[in-house]
Amino acid sequence: MNTTRSGRPALTRPDGTPLRVLVVDDDPDLAEVLSGALRYEGWQIRTAGDGASAVAAARELLPDAVVLDVMLPDTDGFAVLRALHTVKADVCVLFLTARDAVEDRIKGITAGGDDYVTKPFSLEEVVARLRGLLRRAGMARQLDEGPRLTVGDLVMDEEAREVTRGGELIELSPTEFELLRFLMRNPRRVLSKAQILDRVWSYDFGGRAHVVELYISYLRRKVDAGREPMIHTVRGAGYVLKPVAS
Repeated sequence: MNTTRSGRPALTRPDGTPLRVLVVDDDPDLAEVLSGALRYEGWQIRTAGDGASAVAAARELLPDAVVLDVMLPDTDGFAVLRALHTVKADVCVLFLTARDAVEDRIKGITAGGDDYVTKPFSLEEVVARLRGLLRRAGMARQLDEGPRLTVGDLVMDEEAREVTRGGELIELSPTEFELLRFLMRNPRRVLSKAQILDRVWSYDFGGRAHVVELYISYLRRKVDAGREPMIHTVRGAGYVLKPVAS
């Protein structure tokens, strides 16, 4: 089993690269302690001490998750959250709030935050919350799962070339399998027809959009039939695979 230095099963992005986490807190000692605990998970970490620095760092890092203090010297965490969503709409956000700040917790979740922990907190709690958020969002996989991709209840065993959704086997043609694999390796990311043609068919884009449209329709009939849809069209941009909201 692949484990981190903390002894937990290692989590990576679906493509096997390290998860990216941005820690935003104006207390440099706390930010450093948090960063150290997250680096023990094998993740790529950046820190920021105020809202402006956080947004700038997010543009460079494109984080999978952000640990975000509600109280910052130049703004509040809710304004930073709105800015972060313009940089990366699917970023997971874990708020840090004061123990008695019930209104902040409600406001954070309502504004689009995914979870919160109250100060003082344990490092174990922060790590556990982040691991849970990233897995539920389909943005992380466990290394000991082997050649397996998971997005929500959709699971692909790359070695056995089997796909299930909700435990039910889905029969796919070789091309459908490759198309779904590309979507599953990039969950919540909008992929253009040109990108799909290049990766799945190795074509240069040029009048072949109908090929992508046709195979997306095939996939929808098999993956989404009778279920909440996971494959979505983003008009004028391409297609995106997203887990069904629980």
